[in-house]
Amino acid sequence: VQLQASGGGLVQAGGSLRLSCAASGSISSINVMGWYRQAPGKQRELVAQITTGGNTNYRDSVKGRFTISRDNAKNTADLQMNSLKPEDTAVYYCSAFASSKLQTYWGQGTQVTVSS
Repeated sequence: VQLQASGGGLVQAGGSLRLSCAASGSISSINVMGWYRQAPGKQRELVAQITTGGNTNYRDSVKGRFTISRDNAKNTADLQMNSLKPEDTAVYYCSAFASSKLQTYWGQGTQVTVSS
């Protein structure tokens, strides 16, 4: 499985960005797609994830601001980020989990910077 992430950038506080992740390869094995982030000096943390069936999970700090969506036909997972805050600044990573293989795949990171 290969994951290609795009859509990061620089935005002012209160602004919006949309991240996109496209999966290719053995995509039939993927159950969950998600987005993680890692700020300098901090551990990578889950931001949001979505199952094949559309069930979602968000970290508390982004609930009501971020929305994850998935297009199973296109093998994509997008993260719409609204009302961005400086503390959302991080490198964001797309992920995909295949439960049959107990394998997590990672895309390259994309930088999101929110200025105050």
